[in-house]
Amino acid sequence: MAYVIGIDGGTESLRAHVFDLEGRPRGSHATPYQTAFPEPGRAEQNPDDWWAAVGSATQGALKASGVDAGDVIAIAIDTTSCTVVALDGEGRPLRPSMIWMDVRAAREAADVAASGDPALRINGGGAGPVSAEWMIPKALWLKRHQPEVFERAARICEYQDYLNWRCTGRWVASLDNVSIRWHYQSAHGGWPISLLARMGLEALQEKWPREVLAPGEIVGGLTREAAAHMGLRPDTPVVQGGADAFIGMIGLGVTEPGELALITGSSHLQLGVAEREVHKAGVWGTYQGAVYPGKPILEGGQTSTGSVIAWFKRNFAPHLSYDELNAAAGAIPFGAEGLIVSDHFQGNRTPHTDPLARGAITGLTLSHTPAHVYRAIVEGVCFGTRLIVDTFGSALPASRVVAAGGATNSPFWLQTHADTLGVSIQLTEVSDACALGSAVLAAAGVKRFASIEEGARAMVRVRTTIDPDPRAVEAYAPIYARYRSAYDALKPLRETHS
Repeated sequence: MAYVIGIDGGTESLRAHVFDLEGRPRGSHATPYQTAFPEPGRAEQNPDDWWAAVGSATQGALKASGVDAGDVIAIAIDTTSCTVVALDGEGRPLRPSMIWMDVRAAREAADVAASGDPALRINGGGAGPVSAEWMIPKALWLKRHQPEVFERAARICEYQDYLNWRCTGRWVASLDNVSIRWHYQSAHGGWPISLLARMGLEALQEKWPREVLAPGEIVGGLTREAAAHMGLRPDTPVVQGGADAFIGMIGLGVTEPGELALITGSSHLQLGVAEREVHKAGVWGTYQGAVYPGKPILEGGQTSTGSVIAWFKRNFAPHLSYDELNAAAGAIPFGAEGLIVSDHFQGNRTPHTDPLARGAITGLTLSHTPAHVYRAIVEGVCFGTRLIVDTFGSALPASRVVAAGGATNSPFWLQTHADTLGVSIQLTEVSDACALGSAVLAAAGVKRFASIEEGARAMVRVRTTIDPDPRAVEAYAPIYARYRSAYDALKPLRETHS
C-alpha cells in the first residue's frame, strides 16, 4: 500500500491528512497555534509554533490512520500566503512573522503602487491593487521601521519556504507564491528587479530564496531530524506546494481552461484556469504556471460575503437559526420583492478594486421582513460572484464551477449561486480541498501520476451537482442589471458624505 500526506498550514491551525492514491482520507489531525495582535492592523505568529504543529499534526494523522510510516511515499505542504518571516543565517526567526492579515504596510503598499513599475501589470493591467498583505510592502516596512532586522536577515521568505527548509534543509520559493504575491512573472523576465530598485530594495533579492520550484517539483528528502519530529522515514520526498487557496483548486479538480473554483466563507475567492493570458482592470493575474505547468490562472475576490450574512443574523435575527432563515427566504420570490443589496460592506476587492465602497440595502418598504433582507443579502453576494465571472469574460467562461467552504452547507445559498450564474455547481467528496490538493501534488511529484491533472482526476470525485433553475435564471436577468447599476448610483452619495 502507498499513501501520501497533505499538510495545510492555515491561519488558526495546521492540519495533516493521510490519503491513499484514490484520494480517500485515512486519518487526520489538527494542531492549533496562537496569533498575536499587538496593535491595530498587526497580526503575528511564532514560526517555531508552526514547526511544533508540523510534528504533532503529522504524528497524530499517522496514528489516526493506522498507516505505517514506511508506506508514506511523499508529503507536500500548502500554507497561508503573504505570511512573511525574517530569519538569520541559521534559519532562526529574528522577529515574529507578519501573517497574511497583517496590514501595517499600507503606506508602503501605496508607495509601491505609485511607482508605476512594469511589474505591476500582473494585476488589473497595472491598475492594481498592491495590497499591504503582500511580500514587497512588508519587506519595505521592515527596512523602514526595523532596519536592524532587515540588515541582519539572511532570509526573508514565507511560511511555505520556512517549513520546506525545516523539512529538507533546502531554501526554495514556490512558483505559486512568488507569482501571485511577489510580482514574479515567469513569462516576462522573472524577478521584479526594476521594482525592487525603484523602492530601494535591491538587497531583498539576495535575501529571497535563489531557487524557485513549481508546485509538484521535489524539494528534497526529509532530514533525519525532521523525520524523527514528524514520525516519518528519513528521505521521504517533500514536494513543493503553494498558497492554500490555489492548491485547493487541485483538491477541487479544477484543472482545465474555463473551469472555476468558488471558495466561500467569510469572503469569497474565485480562482480559475484561463483560456489565455489576460491583464485588465478588475482582474488579478494572469499568473502563468502558478498551479499547473503552462496554464494561466485568474483570480477574483469578494471582501465580505459570509461575514455580511453573519452580521445580519447576529444583529437582526438572533432568534432564528440559519435553517429557519433559509426556509423563510426560500419562500420569497426571486428578487426579494424589490430589494437590492450591494455586498461591499468592507470595500470591493474585484472588479471595482475600491476599498472605500460600502454596502447598501435599497428598495425597503414596510412590507419587508427579515427573511426578505436575508434573501436579498444572499442574492447580492451571488450577484457579486456573477459580476466577477462576467469581468473575466471569454478568458474564463466558468464552464464548470466547483465550490468549497461555508456556502456549501446551505442548499439555498448554493442554488442561488447556480441560478445567478446560470451554471451548474459541483461539490466534491473531500471537504478539505487544500490538504487533498497537497496530497495530489505529493503523488504527482513522485511520479505516481504523469501530471498534476491526472492525479486530480484520480483522487478527486464529485459528490453532487446543483443545476440552475431555468425560471430563476430568466427572472434574475433584470435584477442583476439593477445590482450592477447600484455601485455607480451610490458612489456620489458616498463621496459626498463619507
